Amino acid sequence: MNTAILLYDGFTALDAIGPYEVLSRLPGARATFVASEPGPVRTDNGMLSIVAECSLQEMPAPEIVLVPGGPGEVAARAGGPALAWLRSVHETSTWTTSVCTGSLILASAGVLDGKRATSHWLALDTLAGLGAEAVGERVVFDGKIVTAAGVSAGIDMALTLAAQIAGEQVAQAIQLGIEYDPQPPFHAGSPDKAPAEIVALLRGNSRFVTGDPAPLAAT
Repeated sequence: MNTAILLYDGFTALDAIGPYEVLSRLPGARATFVASEPGPVRTDNGMLSIVAECSLQEMPAPEIVLVPGGPGEVAARAGGPALAWLRSVHETSTWTTSVCTGSLILASAGVLDGKRATSHWLALDTLAGLGAEAVGERVVFDGKIVTAAGVSAGIDMALTLAAQIAGEQVAQAIQLGIEYDPQPPFHAGSPDKAPAEIVALLRGNSRFVTGDPAPLAAT
């Protein structure tokens, strides 16, 4: 199964790499990074690039489409070739997926009109404003569209999708192979669990949106 992972300037690395590590392990799978033009594409912190192997034109009909999020999604969804490509490939894809604010790009392409979908918790209102039925769940299926909440949820989404494609035994084998056994040191992974002051810090701090690599503690 051929997966195309869309890259654009300012995407979040884990949004793309987490699902890549899962989906590339499916039997007979190939996962390809694509962008407007082949070559290195900068992530949101400006310190890492991932190489897009193909242009969008060279990948006209992937079976799985994956759109990562990141601060660069604002420019990506403002217009340009990525939106037209998404509209086109969604017509023939088996699965169209996103991680974090990648769902805002799908929504801007018109893919999520009236569809249940999720995004990073800070972006749910924006998602609703773009025509989706925004829900605060970690992984959301609506037909062939699969959306994941913020960043790390992309791994959960990819494993859930792997089970749909190849069965639970294969998905569990992939999970064990990557030793995905989360044991976070803090109960702060969602706004429902995190201390109120931490939620307020994230709500009021623009660095999450801008991708500024400066530490939050400097605020």
